Amino acid sequence: MPAPRHSAEDVDAAVAALTDDVERFAHAQEIVTHAAPGLQRILGEALHAGGFFDGAHEAEVARAAAVEDPAERQAAIRVLLAEESRLGMLIGAAVGIELARELDRRSTRPSGTAPEEGTG
Repeated sequence: MPAPRHSAEDVDAAVAALTDDVERFAHAQEIVTHAAPGLQRILGEALHAGGFFDGAHEAEVARAAAVEDPAERQAAIRVLLAEESRLGMLIGAAVGIELARELDRRSTRPSGTAPEEGTG
């Protein structure tokens, strides 16, 4: 069964619902804490596969570190960290969506049955 497709309005409504109910994150936080080592590995692999830690990244680190003025150097490092955080968040959200789909597939599969070929 193909994964449902969601409109931008669906996503906006879901984000609003999450914003309004912080208690929903307690269980999710427990799950993510448990899965953190595996999720960190997936994030690292995705960043490397996407070329985010190639020569360009190293050049940006060197550029930020080489700025002579301390205030400008701090600003350059803050920008670099913010960009990396955004990338991590975006990849993390994509992984979270796929993890939710996989968990949903597993919860709807009869107990003790093997996954269908190509579905995990």
